[in-house]
Amino acid sequence: MAEKSPQGVGWTVWASPVGGLLLVAGPDGLTDLRFPGRSRLPSEGEKGAIPVVEEQLAAYFAGELREFDLRLDVRGGTPLEREVWRRLLEIPYGETISYGELAGRIDPELFDADVEPWRRARVVGAANGRNPISIVVPCHRVIGADGSLVGYGGGLERKRALLELERGTVGGADPGPASQLTML
Repeated sequence: MAEKSPQGVGWTVWASPVGGLLLVAGPDGLTDLRFPGRSRLPSEGEKGAIPVVEEQLAAYFAGELREFDLRLDVRGGTPLEREVWRRLLEIPYGETISYGELAGRIDPELFDADVEPWRRARVVGAANGRNPISIVVPCHRVIGADGSLVGYGGGLERKRALLELERGTVGGADPGPASQLTML
């Protein structure tokens, strides 16, 4: 973990092949992994490396890591959002599901009573978009019902790059140099 402030929070901006990633960790694990423009730098905590997270991200982008082994400290979120984020962790590396499929995996009792079943995919999409730990909690693996790439906080080019990396690795292809994934 990074050098910690009295509150135990450490953060850094890690240069990934898809652009800078804001990493924030506390004493109980990773709390945030976000793309630029999706969050502000923490007002508390000490800036410094977060080696365990950075090493696993580097292995992921090199096509060597398919499942993260990190402590996650997910704070906030409604019960529905937390369930959506938990279900994202069940989507296998290199695979995708639709927002509707994901909605079908969520206990109907977690949706507001006035949300019609046919609208649940949109509610799940909104919860997916509020995922505080991108990539590690793989919200990029959720796609439109027609197979299209829709709705990704880091932008559709990043979503495409992450999915291509995973599909290439699963298919046995060498993902190639990480620089091929670089987003400008």
